[in-house]
Amino acid sequence: MHYTSEDIKQLDKVTRLKIINSVTGIKPANLLGTINNEGLTNLAVFSSIIHLGSNPALLGFIVRPTGEVPRHTYENIKENGSYTINHIHPKFAENAHYTSAKFDGNISEFERCGFTEEFIADFKAPFVKESTFKMGMHFKDAINIPLNGTIMVIGEIEHLIYPDDAMIADDIDLEASNSVGISGLNSYYSLKKIGKYPYARVNETPEF
Repeated sequence: MHYTSEDIKQLDKVTRLKIINSVTGIKPANLLGTINNEGLTNLAVFSSIIHLGSNPALLGFIVRPTGEVPRHTYENIKENGSYTINHIHPKFAENAHYTSAKFDGNISEFERCGFTEEFIADFKAPFVKESTFKMGMHFKDAINIPLNGTIMVIGEIEHLIYPDDAMIADDIDLEASNSVGISGLNSYYSLKKIGKYPYARVNETPEF
């Protein structure tokens, strides 16, 4: 199969969404938890979270154009500056997927999709109790992307919580943490570690 840019533009919307959302490979599967200033919580599945730097510990994610439908996650983050990122695990992947439905703003996906809100001291946004690997984030910046109207939201990790046995030697092991990945819009994958290699140095590169 070979598509040119013109071919891609001519695809019907659903086919184009499925293909282009898959071409980057397996992406991290996370639930973003937020709360508005009236106390109503929101939960939404995201597969666009990326590492931006370790010092400070910054992560970004992409919000689709805000003019099409209400973006409750983004609106809540702008209100109070806090949100959580929670890994999805196999036992609740189906529940997590349905948080992507366009529920009315007065409905909490926590309750509707069978999740438990979990709060910690001095942090406003709710974590997903069922997730064992989660981060509390502080909003730092939002960068508009004029090419397609999306927004990159940047936050700094304030709280990092993960199982003791997910740290193997000096690495986080995502297979041990039982985290899952997403391809396209609705396909979920388990993660299997295939190897661990030393830090790459020119003088230690094997002869392949």
